[in-house]
Amino acid sequence: MEVAILTVGDEVLAGDTENTNATWLAKRLTDAGATVTRILTVPDDRTVIRETVDEWRAAFDAVLVTGGLGGTHDDVTVDAIADAFGRDLVVHPAVREDVIETVAAYRDRNPELVEAHDLDIDVDAWAALPEGSRPLVNPEGLCPGCVVANVYVFPGVPAEMQALFALVAGEFGGDAVSTTLYTPQPEGSMVEELAGVRERFDVTVGSYPSTETRNRLKLTGTDADTVGTAADWLRERIDVVDEP
Repeated sequence: MEVAILTVGDEVLAGDTENTNATWLAKRLTDAGATVTRILTVPDDRTVIRETVDEWRAAFDAVLVTGGLGGTHDDVTVDAIADAFGRDLVVHPAVREDVIETVAAYRDRNPELVEAHDLDIDVDAWAALPEGSRPLVNPEGLCPGCVVANVYVFPGVPAEMQALFALVAGEFGGDAVSTTLYTPQPEGSMVEELAGVRERFDVTVGSYPSTETRNRLKLTGTDADTVGTAADWLRERIDVVDEP
């Protein structure tokens, strides 16, 4: 299963917000056996989001989009998703009810703050999703997510994104398996060995040098026996140590 991750937000591109969502999602998807083949961050630009989603939904088994949901002026992701599928935005009754309940609970917990700032939101703007989508009611916040065909849309707040991903995590998988080896050897001293394991076995090899910990080698393939044999082949030719 090939998956692409699209994060949306001017604040991410400006370096004001760290893109932890993409890393978190990529780790969970990889652990499930899926293969993440693209990670891209784009601005809060409706046209750019639409064009990217429209291209990617045909190219990959699934597309995960995070960020840019809500009812403020720069929250254009849902509109862009609707554009990509040629659909209107509609208000799902269950989602609308959840937004109302979430706002009411917030008011009850923060009466002084609500009074000071005259909190009044456009419920329908927050609850609207592309027509025909599968809504994902948000247990951690105000913004709902949704699934449209093979496109999964989550809020950008990490806790909310993680909670909504948990609702659909079982829909991602694949036959990719990996083994990680740790070595004190410099990367330059293993050129022949790394080339040799690639030539002999149907695996990919990632080499990740570190100046603070042991260097890391990650072998990935679609057959567990082949990956294990390749790892054993490497162990006989390089210095391998326990995980740091």
